[in-house]
Amino acid sequence: QVQLVESGGGSVQVGGSLRLSCARSGDTGTRYCLGWARQVSGNEREGVARFGVDGARLLLGSVKGRFTFDQDDAKNTAYLQMDDLKPEDTAMYYCAAVRRDGSTCPILKVVDFPYWGQGTQVTVSS
Repeated sequence: QVQLVESGGGSVQVGGSLRLSCARSGDTGTRYCLGWARQVSGNEREGVARFGVDGARLLLGSVKGRFTFDQDDAKNTAYLQMDDLKPEDTAMYYCAAVRRDGSTCPILKVVDFPYWGQGTQVTVSS
């Protein structure tokens, strides 16, 4: 059973930065691809970051140039560095995981990943 625990959320002012972490435990003998999604109450969850099948980092258009995404397989941890935060980035941020398809990440939207953390709140105020 895979468990995901997010950390690093909080409240910042416009233009500030936060670094989210996602620690994966359980089934550590299997390689997973980790990704990030966010959700505003009353809205659908949207994918923010994931790896493409070729290993490229795929980011939501509205966060490109401001957010960076990485995964440390040795630590079973993923990171989402968020810079130049805007009020519209306010949301609950979730980490998600899917098993690797061989050595690559499957072609799958983050919102369709099978495993999810509990989320960490990010609030950006002006």
